[in-house]
Amino acid sequence: MNQHEAFMKEAIAQAVLGDAKNEVPVGAVVVLDGKIIGRGFNQPISSNDPCAHAEVVALRDAACSLQNYRLVNADLYVTIEPCTMCAGAIVHGRIRRVIYGASEPKAGVVHSQQNIFQESYFNHRVEVLSGVLAQECSDVMQAFFQRRREEKKALKLANKENQ
Repeated sequence: MNQHEAFMKEAIAQAVLGDAKNEVPVGAVVVLDGKIIGRGFNQPISSNDPCAHAEVVALRDAACSLQNYRLVNADLYVTIEPCTMCAGAIVHGRIRRVIYGASEPKAGVVHSQQNIFQESYFNHRVEVLSGVLAQECSDVMQAFFQRRREEKKALKLANKENQ
């Protein structure tokens, strides 16, 4: 297993923590000099915070660790392609590189819907590596939504039986 896969496995572990809290299972870790300095998983539901995406939570944790909102030379590993909000936070935090697992065809802005990090109006460039453990990252997400569909179906069936 290479370094990227090892850190992506840590991001997947964060996604699993989010799944256990019934949050959409996205996980992220921030790495600087080969060490994890920030961790996060999606938690907008449990925290009542629309900004509590895995990337933002991990960036906040890393910034607290460094006592600096600039995370120069740090890398962000995230299980799913970032959205627009998270991409903005990544740029403002001065993340050097984003390494993500699975694409997000609906809301991903790194490759799927646009190439936001290539926009000329940003004063910071972010390198991107995609597809690291993509299938494992996708499997976590797909299992979550399959379970949600089954729970919804079971609830409908239970409601019909109680009528």
